[in-house]
Order: sequence, then C-alpha cells, then structure tokens
Amino acid sequence: MSLTQINRGNAAVATLGNFADTHVQDCSDCPIRYRAVCARCEPHELDRLDSIKYYRSFQAGQTVIWSGDPMDFVASVVSGIATLTQTMEDGRTQMVGLLLPSDFVGRPGRDRAAYDVVATTDIVMCCFRRKPFEEMMARTPHIAQRLLEMTLDELDAAREWMLVLGRKTAREKIASLLAIIGRRDAALHLDGRSGPLVFDLPLTREAMADYLGLTLETVSRQISALKKDGVIALEGKRRVTVPDMNRLLEEAGDDSDGGMPA
Repeated sequence: MSLTQINRGNAAVATLGNFADTHVQDCSDCPIRYRAVCARCEPHELDRLDSIKYYRSFQAGQTVIWSGDPMDFVASVVSGIATLTQTMEDGRTQMVGLLLPSDFVGRPGRDRAAYDVVATTDIVMCCFRRKPFEEMMARTPHIAQRLLEMTLDELDAAREWMLVLGRKTAREKIASLLAIIGRRDAALHLDGRSGPLVFDLPLTREAMADYLGLTLETVSRQISALKKDGVIALEGKRRVTVPDMNRLLEEAGDDSDGGMPA
C-alpha cells in the first residue's frame, strides 16, 4: 500500500454495515462495485460471479487465514481493514501489507495462503470459490484484465514502500502512512467534501511501529511532534484531523500529486 494507491476509493462507507447486515445480493448495490476485481464486468458477467460468491464476516483480531493453510477461496474486502503478516522461522513476525476495501485476497492458481491475514477492524469479505473463479477468469477477459491492473498497482506500491522503509525518516514514515489511510478513507465517501480531513486510524501505535520498522516510542514521539506542529490534530488516540493535506504530503516527502518533490 502506497501513495500511488490512495485514490482507488470505493463508495460511501456509511452503506457498508447495512450491506453486510442485510446480505444484499445485488452487485449494483455493492459499495466496492467500481473498484474491485469485478469493476469491468458486464451485467451478465456479474450474474455468473453471483452464482459463486458468498459473504464472510470477521471480528477485529480474528484470523482470516494462516500462512500455508489451504485456501479454497479468493475474495474482495468489502469493508474494514486487515493486515498481511509474515512469520519467520524463529517466530518473529513482520506486517508486510494492509488490505483495504476493494483490495483482493488470495491468488488464482495458488492453493495455499502466502501470509497470515488478520482482521484489524471488523471486516466483510465478498468471497468466490477459487476453482470456479479461476475457470471464469479464463473465459472472462474483463476479470483477468482488472486483476492484472490490481496486481500491477500492488507491485508499484511495493516498490514505493521500499522507499518509505529504506530512505524516509521516522517523521516521513508516519506522515506517509497517515496520508495513505486518510486519503483512502476520504475516497470511500465520494461526497465531495472540502476542508479538513477527519478519519479514524485503524492501526494501534504498536501495529504502526511493526509496519514501519520503528519502535513504539518513536511512533508516539513523532505523532506527538506532528500534532504539536499543527500538521495533524488528535481526538483520543485514533481520531485524526488533517487540516491541510498538502502540508501532510510535504511532511511525508511527497508533493501534492503523490510524487517526490523536485
């Protein structure tokens, strides 16, 4: 996940809970309809997908799947956030990615999970049985093309995240992560809001430290510094207000277009 991906927003987040609770089956009502793997599908193709899909909900902290376990499904995140975590032989773990709404989980052609997937918040996933999905992908170019686009976006994100982890200062790392999450949250609403950006931070400071390769103390210190300098405002530990997104991007070492400043 990187600044190149923050504009892949979906539909209004306010509809997400009702969508899951009422088990709406009509894809036209789906809040991620135009950002997920099915984004290019025609109505008759959506009908075919509908025949192999089902919804699953996970509570915050619940493991969706363990690395190495058989994986008989692929899925799109409809609402909520999950983490991808790699466990090393000595038991140490490293968070290697975030899954946000519309992100794709699993890989066609791979029958086992490559990472631990853990719900950070309550999440809802639109799941497809893997074998039927693979068969449909082979005869439905719209799905294959969209999945390729999403995979290339993910590759770009991984390359950019190498820059974040390898070259940016602790302050820039924190600002980068806040910008990613904040702008993605804003895109979810699609309501043309102007003014300060307000969002709930889905990660604990411990999780942020793990993801960014920093200590908990450093994360807390840098967040406090950004608050003191007026870059962000905090209500409690999770409610974040960004008065000026351009300034936050400058603190992240990026310009307003998401690139590195000249």
